[in-house]
Amino acid sequence: MPKIAKELSPLEVKRLTCRTDPETGEATEVRYPVGGVSGLLLRITPSGSRQWVLRVKIGNRRPDMGLGPYPEISLAQARDKAREIKEKIRNGIDPLEEKRALKRSLLAEQISTLTFQKAMEEYIRMKSKEFRNPRQETQWTNSLNTYAIPHLGDLPVREIDLPHIKQVLDPIWETKTETANRVRARIENILGWCAIHGYRSSENPARWQGYLDEVYPSPEKIKKKNHFSAMPYDKLPDFMEALKKRDGIAARALEFLILTASRTNEVIGDKRIKKVGVTWQEIDMARKVWTVPAYRMKSEKVHRVPLTESAIELLKGMGEGAPEDLIFPGPKGDTPSNNFLSAVMKRMEQPYTVHGFRSTFKDWARERTAYADEVSELALAHVNSDATRAAYARSELIDKRRLMMADWEQFCVHGDGEKETGNAMLTELGGKA
Repeated sequence: MPKIAKELSPLEVKRLTCRTDPETGEATEVRYPVGGVSGLLLRITPSGSRQWVLRVKIGNRRPDMGLGPYPEISLAQARDKAREIKEKIRNGIDPLEEKRALKRSLLAEQISTLTFQKAMEEYIRMKSKEFRNPRQETQWTNSLNTYAIPHLGDLPVREIDLPHIKQVLDPIWETKTETANRVRARIENILGWCAIHGYRSSENPARWQGYLDEVYPSPEKIKKKNHFSAMPYDKLPDFMEALKKRDGIAARALEFLILTASRTNEVIGDKRIKKVGVTWQEIDMARKVWTVPAYRMKSEKVHRVPLTESAIELLKGMGEGAPEDLIFPGPKGDTPSNNFLSAVMKRMEQPYTVHGFRSTFKDWARERTAYADEVSELALAHVNSDATRAAYARSELIDKRRLMMADWEQFCVHGDGEKETGNAMLTELGGKA
């Protein structure tokens, strides 16, 4: 006959402690029978935690069932819970399976009630770790809050279907096409994530291919082309002459940007995301090379820019500072505001964008020189997936680019009259560009 454990009092239970191994002197886990209900134990670990355990036979198994922590669950409560469980077993109910079923039911309830608002927040939180630019998280949140949340926010994601997507997209598809397509793609991503995690079926009412492309006209056919307004290259020499006459760091930064065909944030940085512009440590005056670190490049690869004589003279005129100093700081000595260069264009009454000078450079290279397209693409630090161009990218073509930038400098200063661009390269390299 099994031994009946002594029925301990609450005070006796409170005094129980873990045991010490007589050989090692280390504390060991122990389980004390507390009586009152057979199989009811108090488990005490070396860390000091205390847990009620009921060891009971269920069918052919004798599992340990946790009844909760002590003293949060009192001795009397533990005995009552143990008696209830034993009564269920006597009535043919498996309390462990009952617990698992309750957990499944709770999970199903959570799945069935997950709203688009909650799914969006969780998806953006998870995806933000992959965003290359911190502004992307804000852009995702703002666009969805503006256009999607008013229609979808409180809806369980399992209920979202085509009519709900149309409520979001119908008002903006033809008037704000680019924005509408971004919002559509973001909704598609979120609903796809929901399907993978079991919150809805795999059918995605926001997908384009084979679904919404039958509902809406193609964005490519109706969206307005909003390319950066670029200065025609034949106007550039006169503009550069006027720019040189202007004082101030912003004018010199703009001049440097044009001479190097670089991006705004590569030259002056981006204050919004705390990205700095060019610093003195990036300039090698002796070799006449500007090395832009990978973290500041759109391609996330180091970019070497050959510097022309005009660019070198411009830098010397800035007065060299400490290695980490900005070459083109704002009025307060830090990264200037984002309209630092565009303000110069505005004061000069020019209807063109700063970024458009890269298009000006590309148009000039294609129409006024004999340089291979890959040379100007590398000068612009464009990312190319084409295998041939990728091979060019590995070599950087720094010597050919130096010749091209020298021709660009001559064009900026003198126009076509001073020098027939592209001939210098053909002559020095003795062959096809």
